[in-house]
Amino acid sequence: MKRSTLMLVFAVIAASLAGTATAQVEGIEPRWSPEKAMAWYNKLPWLVGCNFTPSTAINQLEMWQEDTFDPETIDRELGWAAGIGFNTVRVYLHDLLWEDDAEGLKKRMNKYLEIADSHGILTMFVIFDDCWNHFPKIGKQPEPKSGTHNSGWVQSPSEAIVLDKSKWGRLETYVKGVLTAFSGDERILLWDLYNEPGNQKLEGRSYDMVKSTIEWAQEANPSQPLSIGEWKTGGDFDKLNALQEAGSDVITFHEYNNFERMEERIRRLKKTGRPVLCTEYMARTRGSRFETFLPVFKWENVGAYNWGLVSGKTNTIYQWDTIYTSEPDPWFHDIFRKDGTPYRDWEVRLISELTNRDAE
Repeated sequence: MKRSTLMLVFAVIAASLAGTATAQVEGIEPRWSPEKAMAWYNKLPWLVGCNFTPSTAINQLEMWQEDTFDPETIDRELGWAAGIGFNTVRVYLHDLLWEDDAEGLKKRMNKYLEIADSHGILTMFVIFDDCWNHFPKIGKQPEPKSGTHNSGWVQSPSEAIVLDKSKWGRLETYVKGVLTAFSGDERILLWDLYNEPGNQKLEGRSYDMVKSTIEWAQEANPSQPLSIGEWKTGGDFDKLNALQEAGSDVITFHEYNNFERMEERIRRLKKTGRPVLCTEYMARTRGSRFETFLPVFKWENVGAYNWGLVSGKTNTIYQWDTIYTSEPDPWFHDIFRKDGTPYRDWEVRLISELTNRDAE
């Protein structure tokens, strides 16, 4: 190789490395250095799993409230997950659960963690969520709307609370309370502080809520890493993404679009020098599929969490923004039917092969 060519290669590499610094936001920076985050990650197996809600729950509240908490179903369905080699799941909490019954929630979280741990599954808990219905209420939850994706899922906190800073005191109590209660719990992989901030037309209004959430979590200083995933870019989302990255010890993202976009995001996010996990993917009708994404995630050592495990009350076999009168083909999300049979046998075989489940 000519010296001039070699120097050009070095210049390109240097330019690339110059862009690896984590985004800077005034008053916010990760607790963990890239080196500490990578040392933590390198001790783990390849992380592969799903976003998990038991099939008997329509939303976060029904999963966790005392009257509807269902450890038998959780145990059965996490057993199916472990059976195909999943070693981690992502699970949503809700601020109203803490406000209504903090001690009860902690007991049920501990019971859930006992079950997950018995199957060799690490849990990523999600603290807040800007998605879907605006008016969450404790108590009996609605029945699913026929053929409608996530008809009963609820925001946490509600849009009204996001926009009213005078109500944020109880949110701070919740964030610090739950992170402190489970700091040091090795059954918890990491804390995902805020799912899809800015969703439901809140993109220009969630910034202060996200910033405060990061500050509260950092003050709680749990032993586990913190993250908030990038899910959309452009406009106000670029400002949100910079804030989210600045407060993340580990980098997470969502990708429901095509293979090329997924590869581009992995390349870009790996420049931070931190572990990268895709915490939502797999929408069969949009080109985000097990057969296209999962082999790349394994090759790149990117953690992979598809949406959904068992078809149930969340109705996530149905696509967003479409009303169905019969079972769709293909399903949008999910892997198993309620009786444990796979929607597609070959998908389950592929997952099992990639997780080396067949070799155990």
